[in-house]
Amino acid sequence: MRITELLKRESIVLGAHPEDKQAAISQLAELMNASGNLSDADQYKKDVLAREAQGTTGLGDGIATPHAKSAGVKAAGLAAMTVPQGMDFESMDGNPARLFFMIAAPDSANDEHLAILSKLATMIMDPDFKEALIAARDKDEFLKLIDDKEAGRFQAPAAATEETAAPTADHIQVLAVTACPTGIAHTFMAAESLEQHAKKRGISIKVETNGSGGAKNILTDAEIAAADGIIVAADKNVAMSRFNGKHVVITKVADGINKADELIDRALSGKAPIYHASGADEVEGADDTAGESIGRQIYKHLMNGVSHMLPFVVGGGILIALAFLFDTFDPANPGNFGSNTPLAKFFKDTGGAAFGFMLPVLAGFISMSIADRPGLAVGFVGGALAGTTGSGFLGALLAGFLGGYLVNWLKKFFKFLPQSLDGIKPVLLYPFFGILLMGVIMTFIIAPPVSGIMTWMTDTLKNMDPNARILLGIVMGGMMAVDMGGPINKAAYVTGTGLLASGEYHVMAAVMAGGMVPPLAIALCTTFFKNRFTESEQKAGITNYVMGLSFITEGAIPFAAGDPLRVIPACIAGSATAGALSMAFDCTLRAPHGGIFVVPTIGNPLMYLVAIFIGAIVGCAVLSVLKKPLKK
Repeated sequence: MRITELLKRESIVLGAHPEDKQAAISQLAELMNASGNLSDADQYKKDVLAREAQGTTGLGDGIATPHAKSAGVKAAGLAAMTVPQGMDFESMDGNPARLFFMIAAPDSANDEHLAILSKLATMIMDPDFKEALIAARDKDEFLKLIDDKEAGRFQAPAAATEETAAPTADHIQVLAVTACPTGIAHTFMAAESLEQHAKKRGISIKVETNGSGGAKNILTDAEIAAADGIIVAADKNVAMSRFNGKHVVITKVADGINKADELIDRALSGKAPIYHASGADEVEGADDTAGESIGRQIYKHLMNGVSHMLPFVVGGGILIALAFLFDTFDPANPGNFGSNTPLAKFFKDTGGAAFGFMLPVLAGFISMSIADRPGLAVGFVGGALAGTTGSGFLGALLAGFLGGYLVNWLKKFFKFLPQSLDGIKPVLLYPFFGILLMGVIMTFIIAPPVSGIMTWMTDTLKNMDPNARILLGIVMGGMMAVDMGGPINKAAYVTGTGLLASGEYHVMAAVMAGGMVPPLAIALCTTFFKNRFTESEQKAGITNYVMGLSFITEGAIPFAAGDPLRVIPACIAGSATAGALSMAFDCTLRAPHGGIFVVPTIGNPLMYLVAIFIGAIVGCAVLSVLKKPLKK
């Protein structure tokens, strides 16, 4: 479908003279009705005015796009009006509006129409094309200009067609990201405006758009590193951590439309604020993984799922643990423990609701990391099926990766479809076929063997000989200290949290004990063996008491980085000891985080504290032997 199929001759008026904004909207609504697109003209006009009350559709630069999705519309359409002398339409930049396109969409409008309208929005941001439309002598010329522009035949005046050198891949002067909540029009209009203004000034630019179909024209790490300036014109969260340390102009998407030259000047001035990533920046869509090893990519996808899963597991796990803490045991009904009192039942039901999202969220965000937003629903359903089929945490992991790569395959498979159908792919084709295939594969291929493995693993751990259980505690506890927050540490932690969903709580207790020991061991050593550390290290060691008690293993990283051959072996010895003792004392932990603050909810809490204390003492003692006193 082309724009000229939505814009009829009877819906165009040239050289109009509306008295005010209300009159302009009324005249455009009458044009829309004349084309036969409306079933209830009054309802449509009412909806357009309601949309206008939310914020002007006078975009600035002489353009206005009044619009509405309405029950009074029976077919999507356009109406156009030129007002060469201009009129006050309360535009964003305060300038008179001279070119109007009214948009009508039925309540059930599909994404094909939205894609057409997005294309129109980007076209009219070309100042030469806009002026040509305003100057059109009749409707036929007006429609021909649109047809030529859409087909790539439109020729701007000679003064405006001076080509600049094509931007080189390794040095594009200005990079930009545009995004709005709906991602239909403003995203692409801002991108077009920035590109047009940069082109006229001979400035190379690349713009990433975060539209309804996901991120397009994604900026690469090499381009970001070489750029002279960066603009983020967005009304929603976009991936920001990649700009850490760069001068970034952050503004609203409307400024990208109306203040393109000003934004470009600020970006190139070198005076824009330097962006500092906080570590909590949301990243939408898949990362640029070019040049990374397969192992690194898999790790990043896994961590994306784990990081989104943890709030559900931590919050839900602690609430479930509190249910057991505040309940009374009924010998006649031991299976109801945790729900005997109203308070305990409240904690358990609420925590159980949060905990129930663990597997779907894990799988969904692994899949989304691989395949962008279209992968979320497919992975989410796979994670839910992992829970209902008994394949548990391992099944959810497999579902996450399966969902992501399955959607990527579907993207390639549906490339044969025409570009006009791009809009329905992420909302219809990918979710339908992705969820269907996920259901078949999970139910008939993955679930039977994986559920058997999970059942065997859980039963084996529960019935494990105490001596073997201690060995497991040594391994899991020691892994927490190997890289202190790195892949090995995360592997142990993910294993512990995964087994919580299967009702096995001993491993999680050993994991948290092992993770608390490294900071505590270092804190003790800096306190009692001061001559092994500099004055600054002694001061930093004090904070490790808080880090260790809060189960923040990463507090030991600065010391490990400065002296890895001594600090890491000492921490591993202490963490392995704590893990072994936790298993030997039959300690259990239902909350996957919290450190000292969740000890009251632990099975055998006193001996758990003893295990951690002894582990810290062992780590401190080994470190004091390995590190020699500093020379004065």
